[in-house]
Amino acid sequence: MPGQVHKHHRIARVLADEIRAGVHTDGSRLPGEHKLTRRFGVSRTTLRQALQVLGEEGLISTHAGIGSFVTFDGTPLDNRLGWTRALAEQGTELTTETLRFEEVTDRELAAELGLASDAFIALDRVRRLADGQGVSLEHSRVPATGDLSGLPRRGLDGGSLNRALIAAGRITDSGEGLVSVRGLDTAEAAVLHRSPGESFLRLAQVYRAADGSVVEQVTSLLDPARFELHVRSGRGDRL
Repeated sequence: MPGQVHKHHRIARVLADEIRAGVHTDGSRLPGEHKLTRRFGVSRTTLRQALQVLGEEGLISTHAGIGSFVTFDGTPLDNRLGWTRALAEQGTELTTETLRFEEVTDRELAAELGLASDAFIALDRVRRLADGQGVSLEHSRVPATGDLSGLPRRGLDGGSLNRALIAAGRITDSGEGLVSVRGLDTAEAAVLHRSPGESFLRLAQVYRAADGSVVEQVTSLLDPARFELHVRSGRGDRL
């Protein structure tokens, strides 16, 4: 895969230079995927890796299909940047504490997702305000296949799981989720420095690649006083 990784970074550099040079004026849309894949002679997967890189650099924002996005105190959170970085760029400082990062087996989750293998990479993180109070608790599960196998031993580049997924060619094409409200149990309350039974939003999401395979499953507990879920529609890649 080294050649493919090099190729998508090359494409990202070309498009980034064009954006900065004003070839794609502020607010305009990039050409569609079909035109870009023909222009660069690459697959949709490689092109989407390049677009993910541009998204991480804050040069484009990608809206795919009918979906949703989360805001914190009214600030949209970009999953490509990572919530901590996205908020920091808006002047809101959150600290991220990693509670767990290891390979695990979970037969129940594998069955729920329709996977043959029950091996997952588990990444659990809590995000806190400056006073130590937790505002989110996230449990991410990624199928431990291909280049992602052994990821906890190698570590994350800059603490970004999304960057590791891109490097492994695991590009999200679609997602679905379920939001509900429930009280924190004793263990969750202790981690978040909250009271047991306190109401939090529970957002369970599954992200899939273009071929329908599972990229990531994430369950998040979010402070409803700070987070909101917004529904959106439409498709496009824009500056």
